[in-house]
Amino acid sequence: MSEPRTIKKYPNRRLYDTVESRYITLADIRRLVIEQIDFVVVDKKSQGDITRSILLQVIAEQEHGDEPLMSRDFLSQVIRSYGVASRGIVGDRLEQSLRGLAAPLPQRGPSQS
Repeated sequence: MSEPRTIKKYPNRRLYDTVESRYITLADIRRLVIEQIDFVVVDKKSQGDITRSILLQVIAEQEHGDEPLMSRDFLSQVIRSYGVASRGIVGDRLEQSLRGLAAPLPQRGPSQS
């Protein structure tokens, strides 16, 4: 398996794609996710992995659009789940639910009348 693509985040908040040798936007990060291209975002100064933080920014940008996916109540419940003992269980359940939604639907045969 090949190494994930490296995206560098510079102190000026710009993201640099080392494969395409160009600056990219959060919309480009979203495209990488949709196309299932494995990548990691590294803070240029600290060399720390900030991929999750950037993915959260992509989600926040999407939620500002005309058709948000998550309700205010849902977001509040997610925030409340931090700091509780069952935090891991909540994250696991959310992840399992999303995987189930993303799974392809079974093909139906021709209907018989």
